[in-house]
Formats: sequence, structure tokens, C-alpha cells
Amino acid sequence: MVVHRDSGKIEHRMFKDLPCYIKPEDLLVLNNTRVVPARFFSNDGAREVLRLEPISPTRWRCMVKPGKRFRAGHTVTIGDSTGTVTDILENGERIIEWDAPVDEELHGHLALPHYMGRDDQPIDRERYQTVYAQRDGAIAAPTAGLHFTPELLATLPHTFVTLHVGVGTFQPVKAEKIEEHQMHSEVYEVSAESASMIQKANRIIAVGTTSMRTLETVARDHGQLVEAAGSTDIFIYPGYRFQAVGALLTNFHLPKSTLIMLVSAFAGKELIMSAYAEAIRERYRFYSYGDCMLIL
Repeated sequence: MVVHRDSGKIEHRMFKDLPCYIKPEDLLVLNNTRVVPARFFSNDGAREVLRLEPISPTRWRCMVKPGKRFRAGHTVTIGDSTGTVTDILENGERIIEWDAPVDEELHGHLALPHYMGRDDQPIDRERYQTVYAQRDGAIAAPTAGLHFTPELLATLPHTFVTLHVGVGTFQPVKAEKIEEHQMHSEVYEVSAESASMIQKANRIIAVGTTSMRTLETVARDHGQLVEAAGSTDIFIYPGYRFQAVGALLTNFHLPKSTLIMLVSAFAGKELIMSAYAEAIRERYRFYSYGDCMLIL
């Protein structure tokens, strides 16, 4: 689907038609993060650990289930490694210290989105990745990029940023006031080479909401798009003033998610709701392995 913000026009095209909308002076910015097996189960199968950030090989920031089995001082064993809960953070996350690095390849699972309704399979380790994934660290794939083939990407002006996608991107907004919703922080990086290309481009086209959040974070914090690295908990919702991105390629998102609020901020809530209604009528596929929308 192609949505024109200036006129409200909606078109239905195939993804192979994307180059028709890209000018030579444009630049696609893609997130080259790679999904890693970040979901682990205790040897007895009764406890689950979702690694949010490896502070070090033996010190993790995690989400856990069930919380009552992860009180301070409690231990959990995964394979030959035993971890101890050393800290409980205000948001319920845990810091776990391991006596030896956990064998990720042997015991790790991909944390597939819950709406897929199944556990991960071996094929997901490659299928749930973009063709340009390079930098290990994401819990979830930047799914707008799943549509690209190497051949199509090679025909388009592009560069990469990195944002290691975490669970916060997908958590529903439950706060009564939008501004009270707390986003989980995610690690990002913009290289000097990418920053130089971005500065020279006429129009920046963010491939996915993670690329957009990275670019808008750098523009907000530095006043321009420069080489930068850090963590971001930027929450974009209607009323936000965009500083960097001129167009967005994104999938169709869950109701009440921060993602649908972001696209509503970019294109206007009324136009996005109209586009989503048409997508439902036209039987577009939603979510991770679904269809996509180009917002111009």
C-alpha cells in the first residue's frame, strides 16, 4: 500500500514497484541488526529468562517468568550455567549474574512475536532475519526489512543504522495518558559513513519504525544527523514534530501499540485509520510476516 500524506491518496502496488517511488537523491535507511536467540528456559522447564541486554557475557538484564521464582538471591540453571538474581529493577526487570557463560546456540530460542502462536523452529534463525542483518543483538526482527531481496536492495540508494530491537517496541500502551507510557530503552548506533550519506541525501526514507526512531533520536539529541551511539527510549505519538525522516516504509501494526501511534504521528491519525480500514477490506496481511505500507 502507498499512502500519500499530501493528498490522502491510497494506492495498491506490489513491493517490486518500490523503485518507482525512489528518486536518485533519496536515501533508504535500514536497520542492520540481527536477531539472536534471547529466550531461555531453566533445565526443569519451569522458568523463563528473556535476555534484554548482555551487560557482559555473564551479567544480563532480563525479563523473567514467573517473577515469584526470581526474587533476589534466587538461582536458575540453564545447561551447565547457574545464574543468581543480584538486582530487581523498579520496572520488574532482573539482573542475573552467571557463574559461566550460557551456551546460547544450544539453549537459546528466538523470541517470536506472541501472535504467531508457535514456538521457534530451526528455520526461523535465518527466516526471521533481514537479508542484510549483520549486527547481533536484537530480540525481534525489524520486519519492514523482511520484504527486501539482495537484488532489489542493490538497485536502491541506501545505508544502514543499527538499533537492537527490544520488547518495548511491541508492548501495548496501557497508561490512561499516552505520555505516561514508559518505553524500554534500546541500543543504537549511526556510523560516520552512514551519517555522511544521510547528510547529503535530499529525502530520508526510513525502512521500519526502528530506523525512524534511531534517526529521530539522533536529530533530537544532536540537532542534526551525525555519527552517534547510545540508547534510546524515544516514544513518538501524535503531536511529535519530525526532524529527520521524509518517508516511511512499515508493516501494519497491532492496535494500541506504540508503533501504530508512531505512524499516526507521521501521517495523521485520520489518514492512517482510513488506510487500515482499506487494508482490511483488501485483505492485506498484518504483523511480522505481513504486507507493508509506504508513507510518502
